[in-house]
Amino acid sequence: MAIKLIKSSFYNEQEEKEKLCEFIKDSQQLSFWKYCKLFEKKYAEWQWRKYCVFFNSWSSANLALLQSLLNISTIKQWDNVAFSSLTWATNVMPIIELWLNPIPVDVELSTLNVSLKTFKKSIENNNIRVLFITNLLWFCDNIDEIEKYCDENDILLLEDNCESMWTVYKWKKLWNYSFASTFSTYVWHHMSTIEWWMVCTDNEELYIMLHMVRAHWWDRNLDAEFQSKVRKKYELDPFYAKYTFYTLWYNLRPNDISWFIGSQQVEYLDEIVEKRQSNFKKFAEILNSNDDFYQLKYNHIDIVSDFSVPLICKSKEIFERYLQKFSDAWVEVRPIVWWDLTQSIFWRNIYWESNKETNAKYIHNNWFYFWNSPEYTTEEIELLCSLLKK
Repeated sequence: MAIKLIKSSFYNEQEEKEKLCEFIKDSQQLSFWKYCKLFEKKYAEWQWRKYCVFFNSWSSANLALLQSLLNISTIKQWDNVAFSSLTWATNVMPIIELWLNPIPVDVELSTLNVSLKTFKKSIENNNIRVLFITNLLWFCDNIDEIEKYCDENDILLLEDNCESMWTVYKWKKLWNYSFASTFSTYVWHHMSTIEWWMVCTDNEELYIMLHMVRAHWWDRNLDAEFQSKVRKKYELDPFYAKYTFYTLWYNLRPNDISWFIGSQQVEYLDEIVEKRQSNFKKFAEILNSNDDFYQLKYNHIDIVSDFSVPLICKSKEIFERYLQKFSDAWVEVRPIVWWDLTQSIFWRNIYWESNKETNAKYIHNNWFYFWNSPEYTTEEIELLCSLLKK
């Protein structure tokens, strides 16, 4: 039996592919069109937010979010932007590319995430304007206390919620702690539209700017109400307004095929989360009883929306032993996200290597994860449970 990281392209794949074929045959337009609004509306409602804007990739959404915040003067170039050290490169790349100053923040071993303690310690000598936190692997630490601290110190809190869609902490969904957040619908995440990404916010000004940064800074894709506001502000004739470039922008548009898949997949999200949580509890019970691993702290989380299971080994020898054990059983595993980004080649080339001993650096060298699929069979779950035993 082989267990791959990606079990299917999206949930209920065969049935959804048949619907997709019918959609493609019947559709009048496959580029940027009507299914965008349908999906964005559905997802915003599901996420308990006012606004959702869909983008063509994870990198694009994080880039567009920071560019939009610059465009509306919420932040400015050279501001210090703190980010979770243990994350994916698409969190820090836009910070560097947009001439903001990246400040890495360490994480806790028990939650893999930034806590208020690690945040305060990492920023002691820095005037931080933004914290772009990653809610890594469905986890969080005390993000409510981080939110309060940011509010009290005029720090803009953003969440990359790529891996924690529908995790609920203190009866509040992750992402709802911040001014804006990004979500992934990449092929092996909670919900798949193959590649795309969203930004959610309650702020109307940011919502308008995200639309325009996404598509040439054109206003043509805005709702009539917002379109009218923009044209009135700049005193534009409707004939020229559709082709007016207002400020800095990109072309980050997805297509109607992805939006169609998304509007179908969002209907399965509750079911997917329930199955993932059920699987995880079985895995975590065994993992936390094995003293080869650092225990995972998750009892503070109300709904565990897990999509992968991390093994933080207590030594390099243990790490290598379990890595071989999973390999021998034909279970595909991978290093966690991109490890500690401050240990990566691109970071060392720009900012030099940090020799500081941190939790992120330890995790970088001593862990891996396996996938938690909502489509696992009973036999596959039993195999994975057996591999977690000492």
